[in-house]
Amino acid sequence: MPTPISELGEFALIERLTQQHKTTQASTLKGVGDDAAVLQTPEGQSQVITTDLLLEGIHFDLTYVPLKHLGYKAVMVNLSDVFAMNAQPTQITVSIGISSKFSVEQIDEFYEGVYLAASRFGVDVVGGDTSASLNGLVISITAIGYAPKEDIVYRSGAKPTDLICVSGNLGAAYMGLMLLEREKRVFEADPTPYFSPDFDGREYLIERQLKPEARGDVIAVLRGHGIRPTAMLDISDGLSSELLHLAKASGVGIRLYEERIPIDHETHSAASDLHLSPFGVALNGGEDYELLFTIPLSYADEINKIAGIQIIGHTTEAEEGTIMITCDGSLVPIEAQGWNAQKKLSEQQ
Repeated sequence: MPTPISELGEFALIERLTQQHKTTQASTLKGVGDDAAVLQTPEGQSQVITTDLLLEGIHFDLTYVPLKHLGYKAVMVNLSDVFAMNAQPTQITVSIGISSKFSVEQIDEFYEGVYLAASRFGVDVVGGDTSASLNGLVISITAIGYAPKEDIVYRSGAKPTDLICVSGNLGAAYMGLMLLEREKRVFEADPTPYFSPDFDGREYLIERQLKPEARGDVIAVLRGHGIRPTAMLDISDGLSSELLHLAKASGVGIRLYEERIPIDHETHSAASDLHLSPFGVALNGGEDYELLFTIPLSYADEINKIAGIQIIGHTTEAEEGTIMITCDGSLVPIEAQGWNAQKKLSEQQ
């Protein structure tokens, strides 16, 4: 029998959710259990802090998102921002607003995902808050990380003639979302208890949407090759949006080569099945949480030695604009068509 959260109360719930977590970071002087966490800033280090707010019905749909996966993803999207600064995440805080439809056991499941994601990179959960919510589940996670001051990478550091690189492949998470939404509509049209979603051969796409991985491994590999990016972002809102952010912050132009955008064969196949452009999906889908970064041209030979990194273009003088060179040689202005939460909300109202 599910346990109502009201049966525990706020403080007992917090104790239940945090009692099994043990801190491991030397910079964590005090985690959960006082009015505030206490962290020690290592000498010569810069501290980075990032926060994400996730709202049920806007950022996630519990019709098809398991709570454990949601907890995992909520942490990973924050750690991805820390890695995008070329820093190492060390602590997070987790705050949630919970409506009465959730049981204690369901919140336990969410926190299983939180702790699993945190453990992947040795991150301590050092605090947060819980509250009642009238509108479903609300999640706010703050991530804290450190790096030597000289290692921090901003999105504003790119220079003309830098190479533009991306990790992994793009568009898979968006296609996973499209498949989940498709099966949701099928179920709603005929909500039988025997319904089984059709994801055969598309498991990779579903995983990229429900269980993204922050690319801390890429940061480690770049350091191992002695490569420090000049600018870096994670791809949360779509490649096109992130390229425009980079161009504006750095004051440079962009030359993106469509044929060099990395797309997995499952993404290509699924997009074709749904009559979507695979390149359009890769450009505008979002939620890939791959790293987009620039490096000096002198690193070209070294970057080509690293598997899973693709050079997709180069920067130019700002007055040359942000342009994609298509597979047929046409020049097309890059436009942001990625994620827009306010637009999504207006469409629902």
